[in-house]
Amino acid sequence: MSQVALGCTLLALATVAQAQTQAEPKALEKVTVTGIRKGIEDAISVKRNADAIVESVSAEDIGKLPDASIAESLARLPGLSAQRVAGRAQVISVRGLSPDFATTLLNGRELVSTGDNRSVEFDQYPSELLSGVTIYKTPDAALVGQGLSGTLDMMTVRPLNFGTRSVALNARGQRNALGSAANASANGNRVSASYIDQFANRTVGLAVGFAHQETPSQENQVGLYEPWKLESRPGVQAGSFVTDGIKALRRTGKTERNGLMATLELRPFKAWTSVVDAFWSKAKEENTANQFELNLQYNGAYPCKPDCTWVQSSTNAANTHTGGTITNVYPLVRGMYNKREDEITAAGWNNKFTLDGGITVVADLSYSKAKRKELSLENNAQLSPVGGVPYDTVKLSFNPGGFSTMVPTLNYADPSKLYLRDTIYGSGYGKVPSVQDELTGFKLTGNIPFTQPLVAWIADLDVGLSYVDRSKKKRQPEGNINVGPQGSSTIAADLQYSPVDLSFAGLGQIPAWNVPAAVGRYMVFQPTDAESYLVSKAWDVSEKTTTAFVRANLDGSLGGMPVRGNFGLQMVRVDQSSSANYWDGTAAAGSRVKPVNDGKTVTDVLPSLNLAVSLADDQTLRLGLARQMARPRVDQLRSALDFGIDTATGKPGASGGNARLDPWIANALDVSYEKYFGTKAYVSAAAFYKDLKSYIYTQTNQSYDFSKFVAGYVPPVGSPAALSSGSYSAPYNGKGGKLKGVELAASLPLELLSPALKGLGVIASASFNSSSIKIKDPESASSVGSDFISLPGLSKRVYNLTAYYEREGFEARISQRKRSDFIGEIGNFNGNRTLRYVVGESIVDMQLGYTFNSGPAKGLNLLLQVNNLGNDAYRTYAASKDRPLEYIEWGRSYLLGASYKF
Repeated sequence: MSQVALGCTLLALATVAQAQTQAEPKALEKVTVTGIRKGIEDAISVKRNADAIVESVSAEDIGKLPDASIAESLARLPGLSAQRVAGRAQVISVRGLSPDFATTLLNGRELVSTGDNRSVEFDQYPSELLSGVTIYKTPDAALVGQGLSGTLDMMTVRPLNFGTRSVALNARGQRNALGSAANASANGNRVSASYIDQFANRTVGLAVGFAHQETPSQENQVGLYEPWKLESRPGVQAGSFVTDGIKALRRTGKTERNGLMATLELRPFKAWTSVVDAFWSKAKEENTANQFELNLQYNGAYPCKPDCTWVQSSTNAANTHTGGTITNVYPLVRGMYNKREDEITAAGWNNKFTLDGGITVVADLSYSKAKRKELSLENNAQLSPVGGVPYDTVKLSFNPGGFSTMVPTLNYADPSKLYLRDTIYGSGYGKVPSVQDELTGFKLTGNIPFTQPLVAWIADLDVGLSYVDRSKKKRQPEGNINVGPQGSSTIAADLQYSPVDLSFAGLGQIPAWNVPAAVGRYMVFQPTDAESYLVSKAWDVSEKTTTAFVRANLDGSLGGMPVRGNFGLQMVRVDQSSSANYWDGTAAAGSRVKPVNDGKTVTDVLPSLNLAVSLADDQTLRLGLARQMARPRVDQLRSALDFGIDTATGKPGASGGNARLDPWIANALDVSYEKYFGTKAYVSAAAFYKDLKSYIYTQTNQSYDFSKFVAGYVPPVGSPAALSSGSYSAPYNGKGGKLKGVELAASLPLELLSPALKGLGVIASASFNSSSIKIKDPESASSVGSDFISLPGLSKRVYNLTAYYEREGFEARISQRKRSDFIGEIGNFNGNRTLRYVVGESIVDMQLGYTFNSGPAKGLNLLLQVNNLGNDAYRTYAASKDRPLEYIEWGRSYLLGASYKF
């Protein structure tokens, strides 16, 4: 949808709202609703009744959030956007800031992550097991673990909130439109079951839920080497930007996830409520990429002979090389396998006591743990290794708006002519990453009501103390996968899969095979982490966080207008430390890996204010003022480094992490206007302004103290003694900047306009963000350049539109989420975080369903979903869009199924 169209939609909705305000003589009649409208109205109620500025998504029914993924539901909310990974919405940006600036909670408790840092990967949490999510856009002094951009609190059900027993069963079949390939099916399934009941005269409640999902992984991709660079090539117009290589692949596999939720709620008497809740999720993702790859740069040997030449070459007006025919190249056929296993366990025990005088005390104990294990293998094959190198002539076309193509002259479809061997990239490479994240927390809070207010407007006071002990560990052994003693070898027929079709890239079919089995039979893999380039990938980081808070809750009036809200402050003290290894380039071989520890204690005071003024005609004006904080990325806090001394000058130097980082800090102002129509509808306009006092990015400290590293150093004969200070390249707190934005939103059933439109409704939002913050990221220079870039995750424009119809059991919904270009964060080949320019995308999903409300099939719901209806591709580029890096299609996904509730 165009910007003009969405803007007109929001304007029309606002006009409808104003007309309804003027014409509405009495409150809207309250009726019991189900399905789509129930989820909408529950979310509106959360937003309307909150003291802070919040957004919310609520389940339409037991085990039924409005999307297949909780991340997709969140990405439809004003000010939020998602980045796709493997075709799935996975990580969430709030208000144009990267996921690192937000915090995710489960039932009010901070969560661990299976990733390298803090940002939660939402596809680990089955939507069927959640009752809703609340997003706090403004801080609240009593909200422990809050983020700088926002705080996302996922919630499971409380069984005593339900009136009767409820059982829900759900089953769906799934198919990916790209179809089956190699050994992997395009089919998948989702199955879930939820049970909620109450016992002992409603003093005991039990909720149990299980969700199983098998999702096919099917992907078509063409990728070009980075960076595009100015370099002379035979036959290419002088002054052209060229790429060093291109690849095309078909990825196949599946992701299997099981999730379990259980809640036991006890209320033996009114003064005490005890809740024990547990969550468990285990996921296994396994896929193989079968790939044709062509290196276009002569490096003194092969793949390109010294006389390789471009013919019929073309360059566009922006001096970007767009293709041609290249001679004397030596392509590879590669098998690349990845297996990832994730497991998350979270549990909590909450006890609420009501004492004399209405004082309440809450004690909450929590624990969560995340584990990730990966295995990444590749092996490389080329045509006949004997009888001379079979150089090829390949026609290429670099297409920024679609799949780039390459048409070879030779045939690569016969597996009996492809040999595992030592190529320009070796015969293979492997990695064995693992992450473990563990968190234990305890929180004690109290609420003191004032029957006779001590101060005008202060109705009650919240005080609390929280302690969280978190430790995160990463290891990533790596190493070459070498051909075994038998030498170059073809891959036996019993390890071959059916070939994959790369015709989308102009190639036709290439072989596909069982990569782990080929490595086991023909190759040797001995990973290690005792190399200079690997020390930064092995670290332990520990944080012990103590938070004390006080919050005064307000209830008063101003000029006859009711005012509610809160003000207060948090004091957060963090004892942060890291233990790791460093590479000592001055030591003798065999003793260069040495331990290093570092850390410090950081204390911050964070005041906050939230006011909600109730105006006439169900209108609310909100104000938020706060000092906000986000902890540094966990990998930035590593103490690991790569150290050496220049023997000519005696000057030491190193690169690595920084365990002495201060957090990101911002001063924030938020305002919001909201007009409600009971719980049926609302329109709103919000604006925010954040002044980031610092930003963390890689810088070079030219006078870093290396005293402890140079102690005992004996310079080589004729070299000077080591200096005590030198240059250190690492993350540092640097200059911040301004971030601001405007968010418009509306949710309206169109029957407010005319009874003839009963059942129809629209939900729409538009967000506009801008920032003066510019950063450099040397680790991503090959893709985003070495100059200053904008904030990762920041889309200047984000739009969401949902149109729905629900009446007499029939429901239909079509939703679009659209965002402009942004800088995304991905994991590169080395397993490190890197940045890429990502082309803005527009994702459309559709859902049709029918619920039987009477007769023998009462409670049965039939459902058809189509996700990524337009098959929108994921595209990245370098500096300008005519220099593509990746073009990926994950295909449409079809789901057909049924649910039954009784």
